[in-house]
Amino acid sequence: MQSASEQSEAADRPAPPEHAYPDHWEADVVLRDGGTARIRPITADDAERLVSFYEQVSDESKYYRFFAPYPRLSAKDVHRFTHHDFVDRVGLAATVGGEFIATVRYDRIDDRGMPASRPADEAEVAFLVQDAHQGRGVASALLEHIAAVARERDIRRFAAEVLPANNKMIKVFTDAGYTQKRSFEDGSVRLHLDLEPTDRSLAVQRAREQRAEARSVQRLLTPRSVAVVGAGRAPGGVGRTVLRNLIGAGFSGPVYAVNAALTDSPAELDGVPAHPSVGAIGAPVDLAIVAVPAERVPQAVADCGEHGVRGIVVLSAGYAESGADGRERQRRLVRQARSYGMRIIGPNAFGIINTAADVRLNASLAPQMPAAGRIGLFTQSGAIGIALLAGLHRRGAGLSSFISAGNRADVSGNDFLQHWYDDPGTDVVLLYLESIGNPRKFTRLARRTAAVKPVVVVKGARHSGSAPPGHRVPVTRIPHATVSALLRQAGVIRVDTVTELVDAGLLLAAQPLPAGPRVAILGNSESLGLLTYDACLTEGLRPLRPLDLTTAAEPADFRDALAAALADETSDAVVVTAIPWVGENGATEFGDGEVLAAALREAVASASAPTKPVVVVHVEMGGLAEALAVATSTRPAPPGRDGASPAAARPEATTPDATPSAATRSEAAAGPAAGPATAGPSAARPGSDVPHTSTPSGTGAATRSDLPAGAEETPLAPPAPAAIPAYPAAERAVRALAEAVRYGQWRRQAAEPGRVPEYEDIDEAGAAGLIARVLGDQRADDSDSRGVTLGTDEAGELLARYGVAVRPTLPAPTPDAAVAAAARLGYPVALKTTAPHLRHRPDLGGVRLDLASEEQLRTAYAELTEVLGKPEELQPVVQAMVPRGVDTVVRSAIDPAVGAVLSFGLAGAPSELLGDTAHRLVPATDRDVAELVRSLRTAPLLFGWRGSAPVDTPALEELLLRVSRLVDDHPEVVAVSLEPVVVAPRGLSVLGTTVRLAPPPPRTDLGPRSLPRY
Repeated sequence: MQSASEQSEAADRPAPPEHAYPDHWEADVVLRDGGTARIRPITADDAERLVSFYEQVSDESKYYRFFAPYPRLSAKDVHRFTHHDFVDRVGLAATVGGEFIATVRYDRIDDRGMPASRPADEAEVAFLVQDAHQGRGVASALLEHIAAVARERDIRRFAAEVLPANNKMIKVFTDAGYTQKRSFEDGSVRLHLDLEPTDRSLAVQRAREQRAEARSVQRLLTPRSVAVVGAGRAPGGVGRTVLRNLIGAGFSGPVYAVNAALTDSPAELDGVPAHPSVGAIGAPVDLAIVAVPAERVPQAVADCGEHGVRGIVVLSAGYAESGADGRERQRRLVRQARSYGMRIIGPNAFGIINTAADVRLNASLAPQMPAAGRIGLFTQSGAIGIALLAGLHRRGAGLSSFISAGNRADVSGNDFLQHWYDDPGTDVVLLYLESIGNPRKFTRLARRTAAVKPVVVVKGARHSGSAPPGHRVPVTRIPHATVSALLRQAGVIRVDTVTELVDAGLLLAAQPLPAGPRVAILGNSESLGLLTYDACLTEGLRPLRPLDLTTAAEPADFRDALAAALADETSDAVVVTAIPWVGENGATEFGDGEVLAAALREAVASASAPTKPVVVVHVEMGGLAEALAVATSTRPAPPGRDGASPAAARPEATTPDATPSAATRSEAAAGPAAGPATAGPSAARPGSDVPHTSTPSGTGAATRSDLPAGAEETPLAPPAPAAIPAYPAAERAVRALAEAVRYGQWRRQAAEPGRVPEYEDIDEAGAAGLIARVLGDQRADDSDSRGVTLGTDEAGELLARYGVAVRPTLPAPTPDAAVAAAARLGYPVALKTTAPHLRHRPDLGGVRLDLASEEQLRTAYAELTEVLGKPEELQPVVQAMVPRGVDTVVRSAIDPAVGAVLSFGLAGAPSELLGDTAHRLVPATDRDVAELVRSLRTAPLLFGWRGSAPVDTPALEELLLRVSRLVDDHPEVVAVSLEPVVVAPRGLSVLGTTVRLAPPPPRTDLGPRSLPRY
């Protein structure tokens, strides 16, 4: 860091000319404690803010910054620190409520440490953080942003001087993950940081992002106090309803009502203190629920922000869902809330719920608190949220937390994935999404979360072609099926309906993951067993012959058969089918199903190691599903804060008494099923030494380290028997089981991920030079700003730099030119048309193959021009024949929403007519491309179908990897198409190629941490 004398000498130098204000450097960031701050460039208008900020910094921090006592800033200091050229001298500030809480600056220097300009590529950097905000991760966030700014201005290294006693600042630099050198000179630590991002710096950045965003969600879910802003004096209304729900759920902390019309103080509403404003409460408020008309929300947000509220849930409507004026109103709302360091759920939200015993937060419009469980639920729709809550409750399932985010202007599903990733109280994540605001980030987070617990997604608005009103998302050009395939690649369990969402969630929360696709089927109905058998085959499972216990089977027979199936090593899962047994007098033997349920639970409990999932398919078995779910309600409840059972502190959750929506009614028609259990699929998380227990949601549960000194830890209750999910149709049960099988397989493979091979013959620098030259020429010509399609020779040269050889193609505008081309290439040859309407359409007669002589070539040329048109229309070419094989297509394109996608299919009708094309995200690993080739429905054609010779799939996989590397290394390559690629029994031939270059689209998943801009 610079000394005071150095600062004074520098202040005497004339300032370089200033550049335009770089507003793209502005960003909102989430800090380590979950609060937010705004980072922006410092300008000349910030003089008073800088002086005020400096006055609040301790003498010790000032000494660490300037290496000497420096009680106040001189006028020259203030001028220097607020006047920048935004190239050689840059200053950034972190602000909350419009006031500085930290600053960082760099000054470009030469190799002697003196002030310099380009081409010098080193800068000296210095920080100052207000003492009250130290420890919040402000300096780390500022370092990420100032480093990105420096790279943009062609600065490649930072130098910093730090006093040895300033351990906090030394740690900021050393923990950043950049390549660095450290030395001790003249009593100070000298640090040099290479600003080129590394795998470690990216990992550090993402780990900090996860901790900060998870903490910001935790602050919303675990408030110590809540205020409802807009609670009406008369019963009814949104605000009063939320207030009643908070009280009815037994929230563990103080609850306040806020109504601006109140004049009498103190006052009460529903038995809680009521005040005219948040400021009038006179006590800390962590969470505010805002339920006032949209035009009054800014006043409420200002009241909250000025009095230390940490987060708000905006239930009010009238925002982006209502049109252009509403969108602007939503932007102002987000900017206002972030200026105070607050995060927002909503607007137009339904609310949030946390069932943890020591929190019991129902800050939503749901009239009843869901039962505690281990499922985390996120929805973007209040109506679907109501339906899902009702459906899960009816089937005996419990939740750890629930969020209905409405327009999700700030807090989104990505934030909750960050929270649930390491939340010990959540075993399964269920998401209903209508849009994905940051698809690249969502895919990354979903992949990481799916490695430790299931993530089940149903997406609405799949075919509308536009985002739902109120949702701000990038536009995607790829089909919905491609998005689904990419999500599955990331380990996401993709389902099509909310019923399937609940079906899969119940099984995954209640049962262990199957070790494979082998399914045992047993029951007292041969017909129902056969239906289940057929459903298994349809879903790609491997069912064993159904075991028919006959209609005379009694519960003990079911118990013994299930116990035997669980012990049998030839199966990985068991499906039990049951119908009522009707006697001669019309009475059912099993009564209402409770006896059969007890027998099935006994068989599961007696298994030496319950490693197989068990599901039940029942037809008109009254009470069976409810009885199978009884494990949920009999699980020993952990004590609350006061030591009492949580069940005693609240009324038992019941079905909502509101009139159900259409979605709710359709769920009700689906029939009941069982609920969650203590041993879900994330019972043994990779990398965790802590056994999974039946503790409720970790958002509020205490751990051993949380116990006060001298306190005795309450022994954990023995685990309750797992609930067995039941379904009213074989297809639903088997579909849920198949999803569990596929997820289990993905998770086992994810434990040993593939690799991106290195190829020594790749010339990355040469390819970069070619791309730069082509794009530079295009910019000079000021032609199509959207990019340029390479000519045949340039495309072949670029691909050759990555080891992809394209067979030469010679133009044949006349018969004589065709003969000359054939002589050059050697017979036999192919004659093809390249006109756009005939390209890759051999079915239209535009291709002649195996022309072995000049005579045959001239005859074919005459036929083509006679039947299809003149040569200048057909644009014929000649190409040497290649070994026979299977024609395939390899493509890659960059989509603005999901990034670079690698695609593969068989040429012609399979991919174009039937849509049989597989996709993977770039960069693809060796495992990715192996799965890509084998995932086609027509893949048997590559592996010797009906006695044909298998083709060279290793060569095909290598080609896919090389194309993936090209697109990943050079984002300017926005589209590649290799068609056809003829894969022979030995080797392959690329016969046609199209490559398009363009300036790379902006990446939302790289660069310093920041929230979406508003």
